[in-house]
Amino acid sequence: MHLYKTSIPNTRNRSVDSQVKSNPRNNLIYGQHHCGKGRNARGIITTRHRGGGHKRLYRKIDFRRNKKDISGRIVTIEYDPNRNAYISLIHYGDGEKRYILHPRGALIGDTIVSGTGVPISMGNALPLTHMPLGTAIHNIEITNGRGGQVARAAGTVAKLIAKEGKSVTLRLPSGEIRLLSQNGLATVGQVGNVGAKLKSLDRAGSKCWLGKRPVVRGVVMNPVDHPHGGGEGRSPIGRKKPTTPWGYPALGRKSRKRKRYSDRFILRRRK
Repeated sequence: MHLYKTSIPNTRNRSVDSQVKSNPRNNLIYGQHHCGKGRNARGIITTRHRGGGHKRLYRKIDFRRNKKDISGRIVTIEYDPNRNAYISLIHYGDGEKRYILHPRGALIGDTIVSGTGVPISMGNALPLTHMPLGTAIHNIEITNGRGGQVARAAGTVAKLIAKEGKSVTLRLPSGEIRLLSQNGLATVGQVGNVGAKLKSLDRAGSKCWLGKRPVVRGVVMNPVDHPHGGGEGRSPIGRKKPTTPWGYPALGRKSRKRKRYSDRFILRRRK
C-alpha cells in the first residue's frame, strides 16, 4: 500500500494499492455518450444532481463468462472509473484477452476457468446447480445467457442456501431471499475492493469529479422550488410528513410496484 503525505486536505488518510494499475488495453475500451447533466431531449432536467465530472472511457467487462473450459491467467488488476470494484485483465490459452470483475483475494498469476465441471475455487464461473450449498458467489445471472446482473458492486457477496427442482435459493447482499434458475452462471468468491464504502472523499471537489453535483435541502428553497420551502428564518417544513419536490411522500414510502413480475420469486423481502 502507498500512503500519501498530508500536504493538502484531500490526501489525508488516503492510500493506494500499488498493484492496481490504470492503463487499460486499447481494444477493450471505447468512448461513452453522456447525457447533458441529467436532461431529456427537450433540455429539461429530469434527474437532479448530475453533471460535470471527469471524462471516462468504458471498459468492456465479460459478465457472461462464456469462455468455456479454457483457462485464463490474471495479468493485471486495474482501476475502473465506471464502477467501485476493481477489474482484472485475463489472458486466455487461445490468445484472447478479456476483463472480468476482480475477485477478492485473487493475485496476479492466478488461473481461472469457466465451465460445468470446473473446481469450486475463487474466480471460477459455473452453473448454480453444480455448486455446493453455502458457496459464496457474485456476478449472478438472472436470465440464462444474459450475463451477471446481481452482486457486482465492490465487496458484495451472495450465498447459495438451497436447491429444489429447477430452482435454487439465494441470499442476496441486500438480505433478500429469492429463487433463481439453476442453470444460471455465477462466479465463486466475493467482489474485491471491500473497503470502497469506507473511503472518505475529504472535500466537495472530489464529489464533483465523480459527476455528482451539490444537493440542497428543500427547507432552504423558495415555495416555487420545493413544498418544504418558504417561511421566515429557520422554519419547519410546514407539513405533517416530508415530501419530494413533486409532492409525493418521502422518507419511508415504498416505491416498488405492487404487481411486479418477480414477486413470485421473492421468498423474503430485503431489509
